[in-house]
Amino acid sequence: MRVPFLLVVLMIATSAFAQSPRPTSQQSDDRTSKGAIRGRVLTSSGTMLSESVRVTLLTVNGVQATAFSDNAGWFEFPDLIPGNYEVQVEANGNQFEVVNQSVQVFRGAPSIITISLRDRSSSTKREGEKTVSVGELGADIPETARKEFEAASRAGRKNDSDKAISHLRKAIQLYPNFVMARNDLGAQLLAQGKLEEAAEELRQAIAIDGKAFNPKLNLGIVYVQQHNFNEAIELLDAAIALKPDSPAARLYSGEARLAVGDLERAESDLKAAYSSGGSSYSLALFHLGQLYMSQGNRQMAQRSFELYLRDTPNAANADQVRKMIAMLH
Repeated sequence: MRVPFLLVVLMIATSAFAQSPRPTSQQSDDRTSKGAIRGRVLTSSGTMLSESVRVTLLTVNGVQATAFSDNAGWFEFPDLIPGNYEVQVEANGNQFEVVNQSVQVFRGAPSIITISLRDRSSSTKREGEKTVSVGELGADIPETARKEFEAASRAGRKNDSDKAISHLRKAIQLYPNFVMARNDLGAQLLAQGKLEEAAEELRQAIAIDGKAFNPKLNLGIVYVQQHNFNEAIELLDAAIALKPDSPAARLYSGEARLAVGDLERAESDLKAAYSSGGSSYSLALFHLGQLYMSQGNRQMAQRSFELYLRDTPNAANADQVRKMIAMLH
């Protein structure tokens, strides 16, 4: 039976500040412009964990940050831009399933979540002893490499990409089979537009752990940006096989298939991306509009573009989309 998640958004009463000094405008902006995610991971029975677990913060662009819980299961991602995120928890892969939870972050208040792990069935456990992902096993990672990785995650949350990359390279030097570090290094290089370097790190991560989801997703994104669409489709299909409900994998798969003319599968993937990811994946609506225009379906194209502007009225291409809608009338 699927264990439900608990999401509680804390609303801070204004009376709590009645006796506090009045903040300056800058302090007020800093306090209210961002949010945070604070959470705790528990076993399926609601008891505390006896070990640290990996917690990954995902956005439409892939991995944004990674942290490890403390021994009581607590973790935190501070200084987040308001919006929709996905939290992924990976504990002992032979005992627990990988768990994902969608979280909405609001300005000025932390979003508090409690994530209950799900036990694997006995038959799954036996099979998992042979097929457990290397990336889910953290016991072999040296403490020095883990500390460099955590420092990189902190730098990444502060948008200090160069510092994050430096720490990740040190972590990999200390432990060359550090799949998580290679994946995150690839993601940081991807964000800087260094596609060849990103691809090399991600390929090495996949070579170490062929069942790791994030490196396949991120390498697929690299290939889409390089217009290597057939290679992208192969990687993204593998990522979707590992996690069929990933909106990011579906979005980029749809984009790649649209580029090669596989319109039926592109439509299916783009619809799935928006259905599971919501407004954070509204780019899928834009691509659907392009798809329907190529088919001559003016009504569906107009509808898709209108929904896209409803979700992202200030998108960089908003003026272009409005002109396209006017042409479709």
